[in-house]
Amino acid sequence: MKIKFDIDLIKRYDKSGPRYTSYPTAVAFTPDFIEDDYRRHSKQSNITDALLSLAPLSLYFHIPFCDTICFYCACNKIATKDYSKTGVYLQYLYREMDIQAKLFDSSRVVEQLHWGGGTPTFLNHEEIAELMAYTRKTFNLLDDDSGDYSIEIDPRSVSKDTIKLLRDVGFNRFSLGVQDVDEKVQKAVNRIQPIEETQAIIDACRENNAHSVSIDLIYGLPLQTVEGFAKTLQTAIEMNPDRMSIFNYAHLPHIFKPQRRINEDELPSAEEKLDILQHSIDTLTQAGYEYIGMDHFAKPDDELAIAQAEGSLHRNFQGYTTHAECDLIAMGVSSISSVSNSYSQNDKDLKGYYAAIDAGKLPIIRGLSLTENDILRRTIIQQLSCHFALDFKTIEQQYSIQFSEYFATELKDLLPMQADDLLSLSDSDIQVTPAGRMLIRNICMVFDDHLRQQKTVQSFSKVI
Repeated sequence: MKIKFDIDLIKRYDKSGPRYTSYPTAVAFTPDFIEDDYRRHSKQSNITDALLSLAPLSLYFHIPFCDTICFYCACNKIATKDYSKTGVYLQYLYREMDIQAKLFDSSRVVEQLHWGGGTPTFLNHEEIAELMAYTRKTFNLLDDDSGDYSIEIDPRSVSKDTIKLLRDVGFNRFSLGVQDVDEKVQKAVNRIQPIEETQAIIDACRENNAHSVSIDLIYGLPLQTVEGFAKTLQTAIEMNPDRMSIFNYAHLPHIFKPQRRINEDELPSAEEKLDILQHSIDTLTQAGYEYIGMDHFAKPDDELAIAQAEGSLHRNFQGYTTHAECDLIAMGVSSISSVSNSYSQNDKDLKGYYAAIDAGKLPIIRGLSLTENDILRRTIIQQLSCHFALDFKTIEQQYSIQFSEYFATELKDLLPMQADDLLSLSDSDIQVTPAGRMLIRNICMVFDDHLRQQKTVQSFSKVI
């Protein structure tokens, strides 16, 4: 999909805003949403029209442990060298799985599965095999390698034998954290990762017939320059991943303590960051990668690019996905579920997580039941963020509204964006321009009713 980098527009629109892995976003979650609410939504998810089959499931497991801390990290993690902690954690995870599995019809197939972290490969080989075996015993996993079963990998924590094991137990998609190959940058963020180490793990993924290999990079880290990051990009392209994500580093040390160890004087300027981003986009598109949206790139034959072309791309807490129809059951500390028009988040603290399960409860601390207005706006934001277009008639038929009346304020707010050539607005649709695709978060924010009611958006990163 074509994209245009307009530096003047980006500078003018570069403000804080959500990434829309959900709508409403997590800042709208409330402690008033409790386990009984989640059980009610789970029960509703098992009810369907007689002519339809039950929706498939997506499972997410959060493994929070890391043996070292990357200074840029904003994830929920526990830094430790004590590998015995995983044994206790897994026992609680199994108990949570038992509670969750009873809430869902056992015939519902798990089409998607993902392990995130932290560092999921902090688990040893025996624990990896055990967790997947318990998952198969508890939920209806596919056995024919047709599922979208993925895992986040720190190449420093695995061997070729680990990749073979992961493939043998059912994983077929691998996402590798790389961030930057420059040794000076790696030292500045406390993540020393030789290129040879990363290449060996990618080779192992290929040797074991992985369906997809993805690489994550970050721009805006200390000591990065356009020239330096160009070498990282070229190295990543030579590794030939199916997908690449290039994330903007958001320096928020008042929220994320590890970031306080980053030398702010070494961070690239705002101008340099934009130059790095522009060069990255040019380089990847010239190398044959398509811009999917919000930092994500994929080869034209990748599932994400195909789904976008076919109009079936979706976005959830793991980013872009092809499984819009799935109910997402998330397990482990801090994980977020999306079930039958509801969101729910587990306790972010390990002690609280354990205490809830010891009491025989799900460790839910907050969430949200979506209103009809939320569901409508979620559909609009999904369409814009995944497909850069919105057909009013489709929305009107689906939700029984008159678009121009329901969204009169929003349409008025879009006019300056149309004047700036971020989008074209007609009586029948919205079409996002190549320049607007870089600023799709800004366009989505116009339809964010919860954001309108907030006095500040400081909880979010900059859109670029």
